[in-house]
Amino acid sequence: MNTVYLLGGARTDFKRNLKKEGKTRKDLVVEVTRAALDATGLDAADIQAGLVGNYAGGLFTRQLHVGALLLEADPALRGIPTMHTEAACASGSLAVLTAAQWIQAGFYDCVIAVGAEQQKTMSPSEGSDVLAGAADYYLEKPEYGEFMFPKLFGTIAERYMKRYPTLTEHDLARVAVKNYSHARLNPLAQMRETDMDFVTASTESQKNWRIAASPLKLYDCSQITDGGAAVVLCSERFMDKLAHRTARPGTRPISAPPVTLRGWGHATDALALEKKDVPHFPPARKALATALEKAGIRDPKKELHGIEVHDCFSISEVIAYEIIGLADPGQGASLLHNGATMLPSVRAKILDADAPKPPFSIPVNSGGGLMADGHPVGATGVRQVLDAYQQLTGQSGPRQIENAKRFLTYNVGGSMTTTVAMVWGT
Repeated sequence: MNTVYLLGGARTDFKRNLKKEGKTRKDLVVEVTRAALDATGLDAADIQAGLVGNYAGGLFTRQLHVGALLLEADPALRGIPTMHTEAACASGSLAVLTAAQWIQAGFYDCVIAVGAEQQKTMSPSEGSDVLAGAADYYLEKPEYGEFMFPKLFGTIAERYMKRYPTLTEHDLARVAVKNYSHARLNPLAQMRETDMDFVTASTESQKNWRIAASPLKLYDCSQITDGGAAVVLCSERFMDKLAHRTARPGTRPISAPPVTLRGWGHATDALALEKKDVPHFPPARKALATALEKAGIRDPKKELHGIEVHDCFSISEVIAYEIIGLADPGQGASLLHNGATMLPSVRAKILDADAPKPPFSIPVNSGGGLMADGHPVGATGVRQVLDAYQQLTGQSGPRQIENAKRFLTYNVGGSMTTTVAMVWGT
């Protein structure tokens, strides 16, 4: 199969509220598409095909047929094939993966993958009902009621804690402390200015934050976000073509070490939570194992330098540690005690001097993850890939991971239903 190169991309500020700006999701797709072209130094005429990852535009904004929105960014895009990908919260990564597969198969040489979601268009309860469509709605809605997803993941957390008493509510809070601390280093994160007392207070004093999803509290949950992200992927043939061009001012030099897709995995589980093996989730493990095997990675603790995981709720990050192979089953919380998944600068600030020394250092969600960077559902998977690109090319500013060469992105849709994992490297 053809090698897939990642040329870069762009994203929006996840703190924005598009409705208050008088803008729509079409404006969002156009904005981020143009920004990605500018960031990569490409002309719109270079793009041969495009994908738009979006979960529920027809419900949040009454706008479907979202692949066509891409063409509004430039007249030169008129006539290219486009497609909308949907897999709940994994919609964006599925757009990137489909673009990569098209290039691997030789269908196209340059493809743009866009992810976009406008969620701040309705009340929290109405929005929650839209998100509930990512579950087995008619089976699970009568059981879980309003705000279904916090309750689904609260159930996952309860079952995990019953199986592995090593995990406590305070451990879950540590996930939030880490990710909110990372977000303070990210100028585009939704919660970059959040008062850290919100998440550093003890579990006991935070009883008033408990929502109807025991044991999860408000700070254990990801955000309702408006946002978009876009990345451009290409073939080796297109890279050879670029080598004869002079890079535009402000873009990365063509001669810089390229970022390539080293491996990927994609798996789907049953839709309803009751049909899943909680908390082990074998299909998710299959997707991760496939991606790592294709990338030639035998020991992720030694061979990965950074990871973006799907922390829609704090429990999902703990489980991700174990699915990836950073910790044994039931031992994911230990990485929060020794700081193995924190940026070194954050570890030095928030851990006590007598904290155990981490056996390895692989920062996870260095920009804040879904919990603090934000979670515009259809854009999250694309944003993760953009973060991987920026880390691998040394463009992450104060949250830069030193000597990052191999990076994993892990995106999930539904209650651990769809899993898309990709390994990127230089």
